Amino acid sequence: MDVIAGQKGGMQASSAVVEQPFQSSRINAHTDAQAVAAWLAEYQDNPQTWKSYRRETERLLLWLDRQHLTLKAMDRETLRQFEAFLADPQPAQHWVGPSKPRYHPGWRPFRGALSPASRRQSLIILQGLFSWLVEAGWVSHNPFRLMRDKSRRLNNQSPRIERYLERELWEWFWCWLNKPMGDCKGSRAEYEQARRRFIFGFAYLLAPRISEMAGTRMGDFSQSEGRWWWAVVGKGSKLARVPVPDDMQACLADWRQALGLDGLPMQFDETPAIRALDGKRGIGDNQLYRLIRETFTEAADVLEADEGAPAYVAALRKATPHWLRHTSITHQAQAGISLRHLAESARHARLDTTSRYLHTEDNEWHSEQQRHRLTP
Repeated sequence: MDVIAGQKGGMQASSAVVEQPFQSSRINAHTDAQAVAAWLAEYQDNPQTWKSYRRETERLLLWLDRQHLTLKAMDRETLRQFEAFLADPQPAQHWVGPSKPRYHPGWRPFRGALSPASRRQSLIILQGLFSWLVEAGWVSHNPFRLMRDKSRRLNNQSPRIERYLERELWEWFWCWLNKPMGDCKGSRAEYEQARRRFIFGFAYLLAPRISEMAGTRMGDFSQSEGRWWWAVVGKGSKLARVPVPDDMQACLADWRQALGLDGLPMQFDETPAIRALDGKRGIGDNQLYRLIRETFTEAADVLEADEGAPAYVAALRKATPHWLRHTSITHQAQAGISLRHLAESARHARLDTTSRYLHTEDNEWHSEQQRHRLTP
């Protein structure tokens, strides 16, 4: 059920009960769902963020409805109960189920209990919601303000990036993607292989977010004073320009050849860069996500059958599209690209975010530590 939009289907909730907003309310809302929808509207220009925020707020509204509570009733104890619920959504038959279309009767808000990292991310999003609702005059207080050691508990960043493919694994994976297919020229399989090579080459060489990849147009690759650049509207709707390395130009040219197109793109070409099986239509974020995950799974099966390192097989099975961004930035850092330029390519607002990808000091530290021995 779409609680936020108030559409029917799936799980039912009585969130349509009209609330009485505070006298100081600064938004046009009469229910919690409408108030949350007003907050979500602030993120409508970023579809991936909007979907993520809708998912977490919808879970909260459904849970409050089952408790016969409203957003205004949220206090520190209620927040503690909701946090425990995220770790074990019960009764499971009401909350947990396989992936279904949102308006299917069998749709459920959870695929399973949330991991500690996912629970932290959920609470980070909801903390932002309550801060906004206080400013909007919809609620009188933010229960997150009473959370002890909030800055540590809601810090979802690890000191170093760990979710990436090590260079040896990436080299095996790229070699596997480029294996000749035999006698299938002009077939659908050949087209799909060319598309996968372009997608993973694009992801590795330019470190895009998945929504940025899906939204890229051919004309976003353009030449200026003899150099090729990729123009991208990224997080926070910020326009950026990223240098296109020679290998990316080659990837793009090969992909265009598979599409029956000549050379590199012309300026103002609004056709999608990544395309559906018809070679014309673009594909959405979710389809691209599934395609990448399916490729990782297929690669894991092949590596396991070849008796590859179990740790590498496990990494491929866990890998998500965002691992490709982490892999790209990490390998760029290992290649010696300066922190300043790396931060600009990654479009990080803060250098300390980029510094989490630097593993060189770990290698030096580990090497020096070998001088410490049990015997001289």
